[in-house]
Amino acid sequence: MKQNSKFTHESLQDTDSIKSLLKAISNGIGKGKVQLEDEEGVLTLHPEGLLRLKITGLQDDDKNRLNIRITWAADNEIPEKKPIKVNGK
Repeated sequence: MKQNSKFTHESLQDTDSIKSLLKAISNGIGKGKVQLEDEEGVLTLHPEGLLRLKITGLQDDDKNRLNIRITWAADNEIPEKKPIKVNGK
């Protein structure tokens, strides 16, 4: 399978599948290696040091969106620390 420098995947998934994917991403971040793969290719990321987290949510009539972005730089850029609370109950 081709090693890419960009990976994009879009599909319909049920909540259990999303939960499983998020758990795998979380475990990979903890281990310093996240591998994304589908029929189009594979991308291996190595998160380390301080990671920048951006969470946005949108609710507009019948459309809902939750974006989670995690970024990091090899030069150990120091982002501003801000408190966050996420309630999954």
